[in-house]
Amino acid sequence: MVKYIVLTLVTIQFLVSCATGVINRDGQGKRPRIDERKYFSGVKKKVALLPFFNESPFESEDLEINATEELRNELSRTGEFIVDSSSSKLFGASKEIYVGGGMKLVQLTRQAKIAGINFVIFGRVIDARVREKTDEIGIVRQTKSYTESKVEVRVFDVNAGKEIYTETLGGFADDSTFRFFASDREDYLSYRRDLLRYAVRVAVRKSVPKVLELASKLDWVGRVAKIIGNKIYLNAGRESGINIGDILKIITEGTEIYDPETGALIGMSKGDMKGTIEVVDYFGSDGSIAILHSGGQVLEGDFVQLY
Repeated sequence: MVKYIVLTLVTIQFLVSCATGVINRDGQGKRPRIDERKYFSGVKKKVALLPFFNESPFESEDLEINATEELRNELSRTGEFIVDSSSSKLFGASKEIYVGGGMKLVQLTRQAKIAGINFVIFGRVIDARVREKTDEIGIVRQTKSYTESKVEVRVFDVNAGKEIYTETLGGFADDSTFRFFASDREDYLSYRRDLLRYAVRVAVRKSVPKVLELASKLDWVGRVAKIIGNKIYLNAGRESGINIGDILKIITEGTEIYDPETGALIGMSKGDMKGTIEVVDYFGSDGSIAILHSGGQVLEGDFVQLY
C-alpha cells in the first residue's frame, strides 16, 4: 500500500513539474514549449518558403516536397511565423534562385516588402542515400540500413535586401529489420523511401532553431495599404499578432544601393521615421486600422514597425 502511495505522489510531482512554464496553445498544430520565449515580440513575421529542389539521385520530386512541407510545418508550429502560401508566385522555386545566383531576390525586394514578406527561405536536398549491410546466410536475413541526407537551407532578409543565413545540415537514420530474402519489391522500395524521407526531415528540423534566433533579432515590417479619411489601413492585424492600442512607427521607403563599379543592386538602405500611429480596430482576416498618433503625413505604401 505504501508503495502505491509513494508511486502516486512521485507521478503527481512529475506532472506538476512538467506543466510548470508550459505555454498553452490553440489547436492549430502548435507544440507546447517548456521555456518562455526570450525575444519573441508577439508579432509574427511573414515568411516566403520556396519549394526546395533535389540534387540527390533518389526520389527526386518526393524528397523536394518532403523537405519543403517539413520546414513549413515546423515553422508554423513555432507560432512565430506566418508562412505565405502564395510566395512562389512572386519568387518562383528555389532552383530559380540558385540558377540566378540570388539576384532575383534582390531585384524583387521592393515587391516582397509590399507583399508584407519579411524573410525568404529556400534550399535544396544535396544528397540522400541508403546504405545496407545484409547477412549472406539463411532464408531470413538481417539487414541493417544506414540512411544519410544533406540539406542546404538559406534565409534572405527582405528588409535588409541580403542573405543572412546559409548552412548545410545532415540527417541520419539507422534502422535494423529482419526481411525475407524473397520480399516483395514494392514493399522494399517503400521501406527505402520512408528512410530517405525521415533522414531529410531530420536535417530540415535542425535549421529551425537558427531561423528562430535570426528572426528574433531582426525587425518586423508591415505596410500602409490604404488611407481613407483619418483611418490608416495596415496589411497586418489579429492573425499577425498586432494588438489594439499598439503604437507603430511610420517609416519611409529606403533607397536602393547600387555597386558603382558593376551597377548591380546591392540592397536597400533603411528608411526615415515620419511619426507614429495607434492601432484602434481590425478588419478582414489579417488587417488592422490605425489613426495618427504623432508626427507628419502618412502615405499609402509607407512601412510600419513596432515602436
